[in-house]
Amino acid sequence: MEKQPIMSQNRNYGYANPGYVPAAQGAPAGAESHGPSAPPATMFESMPGYEGTTAGGGGGFLPPPMPAFPAPQPVPGSEQTKWNIPSISEDTARNAFVQFAAGKCCYSSAPAKDGVITNMEAFNTYRYRLETFTETRSTEWSHEPYNGQSVDALSQPPPGPWDIPAQTPNFFVDGKQIIKVPYTSSVKSCHVCLGMARKPCRECAGAGSVSNFHRIHVKITLTWRDNCSHCQGQGSRQCDTCRGKGQLLVYISLTVKWCYSLIALGCILTNNSDDYVVEQMSGLQVNNLSKVSGKELLRDSQYMVYPVMGFPDPAVVNAAQRLVSEHLSKFSQTSRILQQRQTIELIPITKVFYSWKGKSHIYFVYGNEFQVNADDYPATCCCTVM
Repeated sequence: MEKQPIMSQNRNYGYANPGYVPAAQGAPAGAESHGPSAPPATMFESMPGYEGTTAGGGGGFLPPPMPAFPAPQPVPGSEQTKWNIPSISEDTARNAFVQFAAGKCCYSSAPAKDGVITNMEAFNTYRYRLETFTETRSTEWSHEPYNGQSVDALSQPPPGPWDIPAQTPNFFVDGKQIIKVPYTSSVKSCHVCLGMARKPCRECAGAGSVSNFHRIHVKITLTWRDNCSHCQGQGSRQCDTCRGKGQLLVYISLTVKWCYSLIALGCILTNNSDDYVVEQMSGLQVNNLSKVSGKELLRDSQYMVYPVMGFPDPAVVNAAQRLVSEHLSKFSQTSRILQQRQTIELIPITKVFYSWKGKSHIYFVYGNEFQVNADDYPATCCCTVM
């Protein structure tokens, strides 16, 4: 059945979900039963603005309020028509290659040290990255043993879930905060022990003792009963849910999550970050660029960014327009966008041609870190780790 929005005080706070159903009753004595698996629906009050909240994380997402910030404004792009990172020298290319080979246990260093560089070609490519930092909120009924805590349910209407202050972490840092919603706390009998504070012992089925026997002859067995070591002969044990109090403080808890993660291109991108690398004809696989940096040409951070304009490469402009639109559509309905950041980098790639033992080979040096890729390295061996 489709969940229907619950409206209260002209605010849409959540979606209605079916309540919990108590576990089946009438289990035989001694059966491995812990009582009801969850609080019955009758245990919960109907809180204004939280009518759709259930136990066990069933409150659903809470649509955010309309943004109160101004619309994003365009940031002029550079009028330059071309950027170029100076090509690396042969010495730089060779040193990077030697370090690459030295880091491989099965690679001989001879091709890197003795190979003759015959040509070098520079390929500069752009990487556009859009990052979105979001906040989501959800509610659920929670409970804890009652030890005299404040009881304030229905003394006044509780604040709306998006009206409750939370301490936002630094932008683009994951975080989580759980808050007890004011004016929702009440005291109920424990649904597990039915307010008795104790439960029948499973080990002795409530008898307080267990049978023991010792065979002393093929036809003779001595049998006796000992006190149950789990309940010390009492036949019952303290209820773990209410910790022997018999009562629970029942309240609505609000979970606030701030989400941002960046996983580089070539791996699975999280929902809040996307990369776009302009196609380049060097032959180097794009996923190799995920762990390197380039020269930053643009950095724009706002509440919401406007797609970059005026950039000389139309592929970057098109990617920016597409990704900004996709992020807005994806996140604005279920979370609140707190900050966005868009960047453009120019990543250097050098394709190096070299010969060794009369045969031609290639390798790539790329990124500010001078990473090397050499899929056809000509001197490898099979290593066995004992």
